[in-house]
Parts: sequence; structure tokens; C-alpha cells
Amino acid sequence: MATWTTRGLRGSTLEEMINYSLEKYREKHLALIQKIPTPIKPIEMDQATRHITLAYFDQKSTVDYIGVVQGIPVCFDAKECAADTIPLANIHEHQLNFMREFEEQGGISFILLGMSHRDECFYIPLADIERFWQRAKEGGRKSFTYKEIDKSYEIYGASGLSLHFLVQLQKDLASRQKGEI
Repeated sequence: MATWTTRGLRGSTLEEMINYSLEKYREKHLALIQKIPTPIKPIEMDQATRHITLAYFDQKSTVDYIGVVQGIPVCFDAKECAADTIPLANIHEHQLNFMREFEEQGGISFILLGMSHRDECFYIPLADIERFWQRAKEGGRKSFTYKEIDKSYEIYGASGLSLHFLVQLQKDLASRQKGEI
């Protein structure tokens, strides 16, 4: 099992690695995906530096990234954790609702989950997240564990990319076409 140990995950955030990969995908004309900024409302500003010193979230954000991969609309959120238990509270209900609606419109939604303590990253299909949420709604655990993650969706580095997740996207699409999801 390949890990990020030699790729230098330590000291680098998941988002930085995703952004780098997205830039390379764009350069290679494989995908055009953008980071969606979280809307904020500035409250105080340092007039000398023109930097915002106090702000609050203006509205609930949807997902972290949205775009298109070879004609396929995609949206996803990036989540990092430092334990083998991932609280569902980290995936907000409004984000889940947006991802559902996105898929109803023909898109593909997923989560990229970075597990910093393991130096591993996984593509989590929306169907898996839905299953975990349904279990919680029925009174089950309000989290999912490392053991429950489909390890065949682990993301590896390739072609100069630290996170080459298009392979897992293709696997997700193939599963949907076979009716497995």
C-alpha cells in the first residue's frame, strides 16, 4: 500500500495538495475544477494594511470544489481528520443536500478525505456518505470509521500529482453504470 510518507504530506494541507493537482489537471486539459470561496462578511478592517481583522460567515457554503471533468460535472468537499473515527458532524447537512441536488442534475458528488495520521487519502462516493448518514438518522453511530472506508478508493500520487483522484472518479462512474451504487 503506497502512502504519502515519501511524498511529503506532513507539513502540507490536503487543500494545498488538491489545488496543486487541479492546476495540473487544468494544464493537461483533463479537468477544470475551481475552489469555491466561503462567503464572509467583514466586520472590522485594519485601515493601514487593508486586511480584514474580524469577519463572520455570511451564509452557509455548499462544497469546497466544483467543476467539470471531461464533460462530467463534479462537486466535492475536502475533509481532513487525524483519527480513525470520522464524525458525520464534519459533513454538514446543507452540504449533503447540495451534493444530492447536484447528482439529481446529472453530476457526480464525493468527498476527498485526508487521514493525516495515516498519510492516506480516500475518495468517498456520495452513496457511502448517504449510507453513513442514514444509519445515524436511524439511531446508529454518528460517525464512520477507517474500517468502513472502501480501501479500493484510496488515492495515490501519479504523473507528478500528489493526489491523482481521477482514477477513483472513473471507478465511481463505472460502478454507477453497472448499477452497483
